[in-house]
Amino acid sequence: MHFAIIAPPTPTKNWKENFQKIAPHINLEIGLEPNHPEKVVCAMVWNQPKGALTPFKNLKLIFAMGAGVDHILKDETIPKHIPICRVIDYQMAFSMSNYILMAVLNYHRSFYEFQDAQSKKHWSQFEFIERPVKVGVLGIGHLGMDAAKKIHHMGFPVFGYSNSQKKADFKTYYGDQFDEFLEQINVLICTVPYTPKTHGLLNYKLFKKFKSPTYLINVSRGNVQVEKDIIKAIDEGLLTGAFLDVFEQEPLPESSPLWTHKKVKITPHVASLTYPEESIKQVLNCYDRLTKGQPLLQQVSREKMY
Repeated sequence: MHFAIIAPPTPTKNWKENFQKIAPHINLEIGLEPNHPEKVVCAMVWNQPKGALTPFKNLKLIFAMGAGVDHILKDETIPKHIPICRVIDYQMAFSMSNYILMAVLNYHRSFYEFQDAQSKKHWSQFEFIERPVKVGVLGIGHLGMDAAKKIHHMGFPVFGYSNSQKKADFKTYYGDQFDEFLEQINVLICTVPYTPKTHGLLNYKLFKKFKSPTYLINVSRGNVQVEKDIIKAIDEGLLTGAFLDVFEQEPLPESSPLWTHKKVKITPHVASLTYPEESIKQVLNCYDRLTKGQPLLQQVSREKMY
């Protein structure tokens, strides 16, 4: 049995090493030039080039090596009947929530102002406030809900929004209650999946709806945000700043003003890390269930795009 891995070099190396430990009986085809494409029954992919899966004529399962699947769904060469599954990993949620907590707390405790004071050798005691924050989590699915619960348990006011109604220990909104959700917050954390409906969602029109100057944290996808609008909103005071892990173009071009804007913090798409050992177990479980005709627990809806 042959599985394929098509991904950037570092995750490919990590997945290959773990696969050989966990499932040495499975033959791996690596990269865009497989030796036996006709034998591949499962493809594990991340940001694969368009048409990369066409050599696999007997492909039965596609597995996204992360939470997002937009890189798969935008490739129209992939037959519609092949099921797509994705990682749903509590270690991934742990990683994502820690990142979000770090971003919220750094803002809440004016950490960047203290950093700046340190660079000037200035003793800034009592000069910066502990900012009052009311946190809105836009997208309370698996990852967003985990972060929202942890922020809530820390004692911060938390509000969640999703397409469908969700039950939680904090106030949640859904459907046509979006504007009401925005009225409650001054920190917006975006964890939505990328779909046609969320394309360009974080734009100037949205920022104009804020009732209070708001801090933006985006850990979803780069195409969910409009970067020129973020900068404009910061410069006009609609946003108090932004903490961005994803970008319209990755890697972020050196010419981007986001690199040097004083009120923007960036990281290179590392908010949520995939843990190969657990993910590979999920791949094997998905394929086993597929061969037995059982429901796939992590299957993606092509209509919803998540």
